[in-house]
Amino acid sequence: MDLKTVPLEVPEGGNIIVGQTHFIKSVEDLYEALVNTVPQMKFGVAFNEASGPCLTRVDGNDEVLKSLAARNAIAVGAGHIFVIAMRDGYPINVLGRIKDVPEVCSIFCATANPVTVIVAQNDQGRGVVGVIDGSSPKGVETPDDAAKRRDFLRKIGYKR
Repeated sequence: MDLKTVPLEVPEGGNIIVGQTHFIKSVEDLYEALVNTVPQMKFGVAFNEASGPCLTRVDGNDEVLKSLAARNAIAVGAGHIFVIAMRDGYPINVLGRIKDVPEVCSIFCATANPVTVIVAQNDQGRGVVGVIDGSSPKGVETPDDAAKRRDFLRKIGYKR
């Protein structure tokens, strides 16, 4: 078995979500979950089949984000993974609905940070071991840092 690292493309001003699912209708169900939760959000969804024709299935409402999601899914190359590339919305707005999609098994990350997927490969294929999301901590927040965090959350509308 070989371990590989696959850096993903994150859309400028956007986020990506990477997860695992288990059925061909996942791409359509994820599309519906996204569009029904945040209708103005722009997104692309890509899903790698793990049997049959083993295609990367793609859907979404933005051609650039559909292409980016497909490139990321193909680069990871693991069956039954999905990648969502999104703008004009945040993962916090849609993660609950994504987790409610019956075929979704797990979410590896939801981020705007640089992200690398750790992939194991053997003769059968590839699987996701985990992700490296962003940078390592540089220290513990001070009271001033905590105040800045609270102010930021209020500025972007997530706290009153």
